[in-house]
Amino acid sequence: MPLDDLPDWLPAWCADQLEDEPVRVLFELRRMSAVFGLRLAGGRDVVVKAREDDGRAASCVAAQARLAERGFPCARPLTPAVGVGALAVHAEESRPGGELLRGDSPDVAMRYAAVFARLMAELADVTVAPPLPNPRWARWDHTDSGVWPAVAELDDRDQGAVPAYVVETAERARKRMLAAGLPCVLGHADFEAQNLRWHDGDVWAVHDWDSLAWQPEAALAGAACGAFASASPPTLAPIESSAAFLAAYQDQRGRRFTAEEQEIAWAASLWPAAHNARWEAVHGDPPVSCDAVHAQAAERLRRANA
Repeated sequence: MPLDDLPDWLPAWCADQLEDEPVRVLFELRRMSAVFGLRLAGGRDVVVKAREDDGRAASCVAAQARLAERGFPCARPLTPAVGVGALAVHAEESRPGGELLRGDSPDVAMRYAAVFARLMAELADVTVAPPLPNPRWARWDHTDSGVWPAVAELDDRDQGAVPAYVVETAERARKRMLAAGLPCVLGHADFEAQNLRWHDGDVWAVHDWDSLAWQPEAALAGAACGAFASASPPTLAPIESSAAFLAAYQDQRGRRFTAEEQEIAWAASLWPAAHNARWEAVHGDPPVSCDAVHAQAAERLRRANA
């Protein structure tokens, strides 16, 4: 990407916030956020992230900074979240390298669970304003009408394309979670393989701190136990691997979930997959999550008492 194609505001923002200017674009990614890898004139490589300012970014960046200060494997923010028009923007150090850890076996699940337990233990000591609203794939606590949170880019498409079993699964899982009344904590709500990198068997980097959420611990662990193996496209891990993840997570945290927390974890394991299945259906994508939900929903809902 040529420098001339950068957003007009970005070079001046770098000069103001980083006291340096970009001389090379290393990469650019555009999904829900715009992410720019930049080399600055002084020789530093940095990553600048810009996303719609919905009030979440300040807390997410502050929490990421606290974990980086403590030595948790994540990129260290170089600035707080700064408003640029309708955007929230921050810069962080570049943390390249590492490899994806692929697989969805129980053994792989346990490795991911150990990282998630460490992450949640570190976040337990971080005090920031709750990063609300929660990410759409973890926003089962929304107050919009219907089962899904209001998301224009999904709501404007043909909802008749969404299989009835996906809607029913989301309804039953959400009803069970909302009935629990468990206290909320800070946690990572997009704990997928694509957001972690590994080196020599150890985790090297956890990315996507924009996806912090404010939900019960058991629900966050449950969402992670279903999503940990997802790269692209996302899917739902096998039930036995989700069970191994939850058992290992509790072992690492040094406490067992109550019976209710166990149920909430299994209910939460379905919500991101149902969200992804809906996305697939309204976009006409291959039914990867749809098929996984169809195959696994009955057993996961049984374990959730939903």
